[in-house]
Amino acid sequence: MNRSIAISKLLSLILPLTFLVFLTSFAMAADLLSQGLAAKKAGKNEDAVKLLGAYLKEHPDASAARQARAQALNDLGRKTGALEEINRGLAVHPDNKDLLLTQGTILAGLERRTEAIAVYSKILNRDPKNVDALKERGDNLSQEGSFNAALKDLDRAAALAPRDPWVFQKRGMIKFCMGQYPAAVADLSTAIKLAPDRGLFYFCRGEIYLYHLQQKDKAAADFQKGCRLESPLCCRELEKMGLKPEQK
Repeated sequence: MNRSIAISKLLSLILPLTFLVFLTSFAMAADLLSQGLAAKKAGKNEDAVKLLGAYLKEHPDASAARQARAQALNDLGRKTGALEEINRGLAVHPDNKDLLLTQGTILAGLERRTEAIAVYSKILNRDPKNVDALKERGDNLSQEGSFNAALKDLDRAAALAPRDPWVFQKRGMIKFCMGQYPAAVADLSTAIKLAPDRGLFYFCRGEIYLYHLQQKDKAAADFQKGCRLESPLCCRELEKMGLKPEQK
């Protein structure tokens, strides 16, 4: 009887301690994840790679951590490692749309565009209204010279997401490649209206004004706006035109 009491007392001491250790371990792991995701968001990619790597050693099936680490590696220019990382996630979660989108982005960055297009098509077979997949597949199709198919994807994306400036930027650039310069300017103007703080948009429109529509004044105005937004491309174009950036 005394032995039974002793065992009960021992268990009453051990079990709370074991639970405390478990909670501490769980909290530490969660802290690694939150710190890693925060580092990625802040652009501290080296820190993100280390923190998320440590988290994934204990939680190898965590898709959000896997995706963020792959993105950090990709942003660091370590594209092959990024692809290996995202493939590990897809081996566990083969139908995860976020992982597939990231895989497509990495493949496109490696100029493996045919494979990237296949990834986006896989997403769209399951989710025909996925705007991100439509945008990126259209972009990659245009890079491969399939402009009509690319335009079809971007038209669908524009119908589904009329407030997404990148839809119109990408569609505008496809129309530019097709020689449809006024239509390209119209789409880029919509992109600028939706996101007036994007220097790249002013650069794209300014290039068409300058080199294809011979509207130097409009081009200069776009480059001035873009340069004020700290777009080096726009500032460089002003220099080539012999113009000085206006004061902010």
